Amino acid sequence: MSSIKPGKQRKMLYNAPLHKKRKWVSSHLEENLLLKYDKRSVPVIKGDTVKVMRGSFRGHEEKVAKVNIKKSYLEIEGITMSKADGNKIAKPIHPSNVMITKLNLTDKWRRRKLEKGLSEEAKKEIEKEAEEQIKEAEETKKQEELEEEKEELEAEEEPKEPATTGKKKEETKEKKEPAKKTAEKKVEEEIQEKPKAKATKKPVAKKTEGKKAPAKKKTTTKKATPTKKKEGK
Repeated sequence: MSSIKPGKQRKMLYNAPLHKKRKWVSSHLEENLLLKYDKRSVPVIKGDTVKVMRGSFRGHEEKVAKVNIKKSYLEIEGITMSKADGNKIAKPIHPSNVMITKLNLTDKWRRRKLEKGLSEEAKKEIEKEAEEQIKEAEETKKQEELEEEKEELEAEEEPKEPATTGKKKEETKEKKEPAKKTAEKKVEEEIQEKPKAKATKKPVAKKTEGKKAPAKKKTTTKKATPTKKKEGK
């Protein structure tokens, strides 16, 4: 970066392409690794064992669980922080606050870069270490698969409702069948009885005799109010 202005430097850092950001997510090597590979720093990848050099988790040494290239931070196993709601999440750590103590050599492209400029003896040592790491990774994968299978079997073999035997099932079926038949018979009988009931009903004769006479309306007569005679003077 040619500019001295910090604003332009930050802009370049945040808007840089990923192939440049990938190289910036690198950490210093431990002294024995520095002498072995003749390099001061190397880009961090998932699986590298790392030691925290600064912060509240200083001295913590564990494997890298995740590398975020866009935001340029690492997630290390065993380093977590609690949120306001109580849930725990991985705490992001900058690669500059970390030192690599053991490299993950399972990637052949990484091995080629590390072997450049080294002697044949050093190359053989790297290859042997890589083979050991690959075997360990395969064993851990097998163990994880076996554990997953066991969990699935345990989930399937959970205590369910007591299963009825063959005889009990037949008995229950036999009990259900006559009940169904009796219900069907009742429905058929009801359907057959309905039209018979309609046919047997006799027409009711209209009663003409003994009709009640219409009630007479009560007539109210107003009583004549006596008029006062005018008295002569």
